[in-house]
Amino acid sequence: MRRTGTAAGSTGALLVLGAAGILLGPAVTPARAADVAYATHCVPPAGIDPVDGTTEVGITAPATAKVGDTVTVGWTFVRAASRNPDIIDLPANSVQPSGVLKAAGAQSADIAMRGPRENPAIPKGGAMVLSAMKGTLKLTAAGEVTLTPDAYTVNAMSTNTECAPRETVPKAATIRVTADGGGTPTTTPSTTPSDTATPTRTATATATPTATATGGTGQTDFPGKEVQIPYACKTPIGDKSATSPVRIDARKDGGGYALTVKFGKSVMDSPAEIPKGSVKPSMEVVLGGADKGTVHVEGPENAGPIKAGAPIEIPDLTGTYKPGADGSSTLSPGVLTVKALGTTTTCTPVRTAVSLTLDTTRQPGGAAGGTSASGGSSGTAATGGGDGGAGGLAETGAGDHGALRALGLVAGTAVLLGAAVFTLMPRRGTR
Repeated sequence: MRRTGTAAGSTGALLVLGAAGILLGPAVTPARAADVAYATHCVPPAGIDPVDGTTEVGITAPATAKVGDTVTVGWTFVRAASRNPDIIDLPANSVQPSGVLKAAGAQSADIAMRGPRENPAIPKGGAMVLSAMKGTLKLTAAGEVTLTPDAYTVNAMSTNTECAPRETVPKAATIRVTADGGGTPTTTPSTTPSDTATPTRTATATATPTATATGGTGQTDFPGKEVQIPYACKTPIGDKSATSPVRIDARKDGGGYALTVKFGKSVMDSPAEIPKGSVKPSMEVVLGGADKGTVHVEGPENAGPIKAGAPIEIPDLTGTYKPGADGSSTLSPGVLTVKALGTTTTCTPVRTAVSLTLDTTRQPGGAAGGTSASGGSSGTAATGGGDGGAGGLAETGAGDHGALRALGLVAGTAVLLGAAVFTLMPRRGTR
């Protein structure tokens, strides 16, 4: 059986949730006391204000049992402290609750509770709908064992909202335990692992030799060098940072060049199912040296659905560069934009580096201070070249995360894509 309640309260929190259901072990009689309500303080992810509200739950457990029995208990969420705020829609099967149920009386234990990642799609401002949580307890002493709900955590799209009682919580259920005449029992509380965020990876950009195309007779392909680019990202739930290796290749095409931008070792893991055609990445390649401006490159939408937990690779981004100047022109990774499920994440290099240098010949209508975009994206004039500052993007004065913190960014590697948070991680070798 499942019970859900209408959420109420502030929309300033990302998630203030609970969970549960009636989940019983074999050969026992279920019993459920009256639902209990308690004041709750919830802390959502950074960038969203905490919220105070009321949580109401029902706890299910066998009415009687014997010493030595292992019983299954359930936690039913009746009322949450708030709704899903007006930030993002939560996809189906993207929310998972976990929590602690306190056992006291004849024996004391913390019972780990956990529910599956199962929920319908939840719109902005909609009531939270959670799966049933359950846990197990081995009974070790005769007498009354009381069960009281305590703190709980809601994981949604790899972000956690932590909720804790702000007052003494009434006991929610009682198990009457009788002696079985056996030996001395031992306590074996449930130890279900909690849902945790993907470990983050931090890195500092390092100088990488620049690939130079001399334009020799018959040469048409000009591979670039992979460079490490630290990004500062603006997401719908706040600022994030991530470092990713990027490479820019060029192929001679008449008087211009067909560009391909490759993310050599970075992928994105999806904690929820993403439908076909929902993710669309693009980038502005920054020109320097003799030429000025940007070149718009973009990748295709995801061709099929992506299952929860499966990696999401950034596809090759392609576009056309028409030179606007004679001389040595540099190409460096610029602003990365990812549109997904109706939201936009914009990642700006804290510091960029030259991946490719071309000997260019000015073409009519070429870049030279404006843009050279196959996608019509606007660009800004850029100056200079070199491994540390191509494209005129401002240096921060340091290459470590102290600089990122000075910019008020959140250190780490989480980058929000649409309604889901993914993590940049090295999952595949350099292409």
